[in-house]
Amino acid sequence: MTVASIALPRILRIGGGASKQLPEVLASLGLSRPLIVTDAFLLSSGRVAELADRLTNAGIIARIFADTVPDPTVASIDAGLAFLREADHDSVVGFGGGSPLDSAKAIALLAQHGGAMADYKAPHVQDEPGLPIIAIPTTAGTGSEATRFTIITDEVTDEKMLCPGLAYLPVAALVDYEITFTKPKRLTADTGIDSLVHAIEAYVSKRATPFSDGMALLAMRALAPNLRRVCADPMDAPAREAMMLGATQAGIAFSNSSVALVHGMSRPIGAHFHVPHGLSNAMLLPAVTAWSAPAALHRYGDCARAMGIADEREGDQSAVARLLDELAALNRDLEVPGPAAWDIDAARWEALVPTMCAQAAASGSPANNPRVPDADEMAMLYAQVWDG
Repeated sequence: MTVASIALPRILRIGGGASKQLPEVLASLGLSRPLIVTDAFLLSSGRVAELADRLTNAGIIARIFADTVPDPTVASIDAGLAFLREADHDSVVGFGGGSPLDSAKAIALLAQHGGAMADYKAPHVQDEPGLPIIAIPTTAGTGSEATRFTIITDEVTDEKMLCPGLAYLPVAALVDYEITFTKPKRLTADTGIDSLVHAIEAYVSKRATPFSDGMALLAMRALAPNLRRVCADPMDAPAREAMMLGATQAGIAFSNSSVALVHGMSRPIGAHFHVPHGLSNAMLLPAVTAWSAPAALHRYGDCARAMGIADEREGDQSAVARLLDELAALNRDLEVPGPAAWDIDAARWEALVPTMCAQAAASGSPANNPRVPDADEMAMLYAQVWDG
């Protein structure tokens, strides 16, 4: 019998206003000297000041590091670590989308253990914890608030380093959909598709478990009917709430199984061409799903049924055909550009394909796919994605 290893944040607060409970949660964990890790946009918006003022009113003085960058780099993490070491912090609060949350995780780890981020990339698994992490996501996307991973870019090699282990799992996550009302449409679309990819890949992964299956299916049921809704009307509260819940459920699902080929091939696109993570996932999702589906027809059929695009009594072949049609339609409806439309240079793309294939394989994610590609097959998929 195989025993599934399940890991979750110790504290999960989910619902409108959950972020306002940060002082109470810190106190319950015996923490009183947090560093808030966020980004310049959230700082300028006044959101960070609201969070810090709430802490001050509770007698907790927080310092703020707001110099995180999209697709966090070794240099940006080193800057955050240096800032943390200027004071005596006992915890790190990540406040933002995937980049601030991943940055908070990396800073919390290095504060305790030292070394360089490259020391911690896969296949290394870091389970011994760093400083306690409290995650407050501001996008319905990465699920990073509930995962045991961080991704940091080595700007020297243009490699997105996947760093796994329990050290990166937040001790608490405050999931507040009310924060997401002001998200722009492009960010809403890209992070929403990212969440959907998390759920699909967690379900079809070779490392899926009954626990992760349940979370993945719940996530798909929440995400699929509401993604277009939140893009059409950002103030649609029930849809925003469903997306935020689905993103966290998808994060729990893949953290306790794995992601697969879409993510493996997506990270190098982001690293080399600076395409946002959710968008590069969206570029790949239809082609990779079509290539992978014959190896797990029933699983992909279940995804179609959970997403509400196939009837429960419908056969797998028909359900998967509907799934492929829906993924293509979703990209059209949400105006997902292909690599050429993103202004990626065709010659540079072609030249980097062998490197991207090698980096994707090295991350380990493609090995979890129902159908595992060799380098030639991955190169063929990159070519398909370029051709649209």
